[in-house]
Amino acid sequence: MQGRQVWRWLIPVALLALGLSGCGVNPVTGEREFRLISESEEIAMGEQHYEPTLQSMGGRYNADSELVAYVDEVGQRVAAESHRPGLPYEFVVLNDGTPNAWALPGGKIAINRGLLTEMENEAELAAVLGHEIVHSAARHGAQRVERGMIMQAGVAAVGLATQDHDFSGLLVAGASVGVGLISQRYSREAELEADYYGTRYMAKAGYDPEAAVTLQEKFVRLAGDREPSWLEGLFASHPPSRERVQANRETARVLREELGGEDWTLGGERYARHIRVLEENSEAYARHDEAQQALRAKEPRRALELADAAIDAYPEEAAFHAVRGQALARLGEKDQAITAFDAAIERNDGYFSYHLDRGLLHRVRGDDERAREDLVRSARLLPTAPAHLALGEMAEADGARDAAIANYEKAASAEGFYGERAREALSRLQDG
Repeated sequence: MQGRQVWRWLIPVALLALGLSGCGVNPVTGEREFRLISESEEIAMGEQHYEPTLQSMGGRYNADSELVAYVDEVGQRVAAESHRPGLPYEFVVLNDGTPNAWALPGGKIAINRGLLTEMENEAELAAVLGHEIVHSAARHGAQRVERGMIMQAGVAAVGLATQDHDFSGLLVAGASVGVGLISQRYSREAELEADYYGTRYMAKAGYDPEAAVTLQEKFVRLAGDREPSWLEGLFASHPPSRERVQANRETARVLREELGGEDWTLGGERYARHIRVLEENSEAYARHDEAQQALRAKEPRRALELADAAIDAYPEEAAFHAVRGQALARLGEKDQAITAFDAAIERNDGYFSYHLDRGLLHRVRGDDERAREDLVRSARLLPTAPAHLALGEMAEADGARDAAIANYEKAASAEGFYGERAREALSRLQDG
């Protein structure tokens, strides 16, 4: 049943022979295009995969609600000038220091806090969001799925493309479809199209399109410097180029002739006010990022020191307490680790990883009731193999064979260690 829900819009190419496919007109370019996915299916695709993708990309940033509301306000202002203002646009900030932004079909758009701190003014933010709006409005994501359907005869080529992500091997089938959609590299034509129309949208919304030029110039410089965070983030799917700089410059020139630009704004002061909290706590976030690196390098003591420094500077951020909990767990301090995760969840109850980590610790301590509560909550936010494997093992221990099988089946769809353990457990139960 779950598989049918996940792939319900991925119509097998065999239906082409039955005449159930059709042509349409691209709502942005006006060009005729081959179409397998309707608008309602496109919107459903984005809605179904938006929250799992947010969860797998760091979760929603909620330490500064005013900043989140501000980004949505700018995004909605630009989206109102798009060719598809009726899409259910949503703009969120992700709690991730990597400079990145992305869009799913149907108007679901996210920008990382790491990109917000790299921009100079509101017009640059409008340029980034306008670019992502076009990717949704011009059906670039839907076209990727359609191409995958044709190439794979109904099996989407954007499936479980999470090899380069921290959660590779943890996400169960369906949970990483959105990650696959946003991690693919856009074509040269799609990027130029998103630049052109996005710049027009921002200008019509009252922003100086010159910001699209200066922003792209900055991206080209950073790409030339081979800055790792940018290459792993925005540039992985949105490659910058001198061609794009020149095209944006020409678009800005034409727009100035068409629209005059007397009322255009850059919005530097307003932007600075809204990212003040991020800027003031930039060192604390840097310590957090270093703590995560230390954990990956198997240096939990150093990670703990960095986490404590981040918390001392800015105790309101849930992620700082979570990385402290991870470090303490690695050091064998399970009770203190649970207390750290308590603090993280108190500040942000909506991120799967905090519940997953705390639930696994409760289980190690023999508190199956609290473990089950946390693991169920985690799996509802983002289905993962570790959560479903643990739930399956607890259900099996309680003699609940059907519940155990149901959880093992979900975990078994993942690659790697947890998926393999779940497949072994399934084989044991089914053979028995």
